[in-house]
Amino acid sequence: MRALKIAATGMSAQQMRVEVISNNLSNMSTTGYNARRAEFADLHYQQVARAGTVSAADGTMLPTGVQLGLGARPAAVTMKLAQGALSQTGGDLDLAIEGRGYFEVTLPSDLAGYTRDGALKRDGEGLIVTSDGLPVAPEIVIPDDATSLSINAEGEIYAYFNDAVEAQLLGQLTLVGFTNPKGLEAIGGNLFTETEASGPPIQTTAGQDGLGTFRHGYLEDSSVDPVYEITELIEAQRGYELNSKVISAADQMLGATVQVR
Repeated sequence: MRALKIAATGMSAQQMRVEVISNNLSNMSTTGYNARRAEFADLHYQQVARAGTVSAADGTMLPTGVQLGLGARPAAVTMKLAQGALSQTGGDLDLAIEGRGYFEVTLPSDLAGYTRDGALKRDGEGLIVTSDGLPVAPEIVIPDDATSLSINAEGEIYAYFNDAVEAQLLGQLTLVGFTNPKGLEAIGGNLFTETEASGPPIQTTAGQDGLGTFRHGYLEDSSVDPVYEITELIEAQRGYELNSKVISAADQMLGATVQVR
């Protein structure tokens, strides 16, 4: 009986959907996190009678045929690209991106990584790094005697000193964009890496090429909508229950079959 295996694929699909929703809810407080959505497609079909097959000597053809579906399969888990709300923190190195760009960082493997998490810090040598200690590109060093910092919308970082009236320009942060940001590979730690699907990185100055600008003293909140996710969770639970009902019904039908004398 196909119903058992078909319903099993449905249960697996809904289980995966719950796992994606669970990940979204667990990251509802993660800086710069974009919610994910599970997408599914139907499996292949068994063509019992193909549409258009001649069914009579006079040339009559079947208008629709008989096509039996064999269940569902995962098709994609895609990011829902949306700007999260900006929360004011007042931190000297807290930066939010207003737009679709990414920060570029240098991974331990010397490859480039990309993130929207602007909770930046400085290490023992004054280098601007992420919360995990990854250097932000281009590398900018903050002098030890700098009393405060100012970062404008274009990413220019100015340092103020006690013995100087005017601020000193330390460098300028850039933004990176992709033709298909949904094709980036998530590697954890709010980081992504380039793939063939994402296309090569497009590096530019903030305020150009539509990648956005910086907002100093702010951080981008997660774009997860808890109410929407809970609604999706309830729907996924009901879908799982319905597929389990199909398995129970098919089991009862098989039980009735084997009891026939």
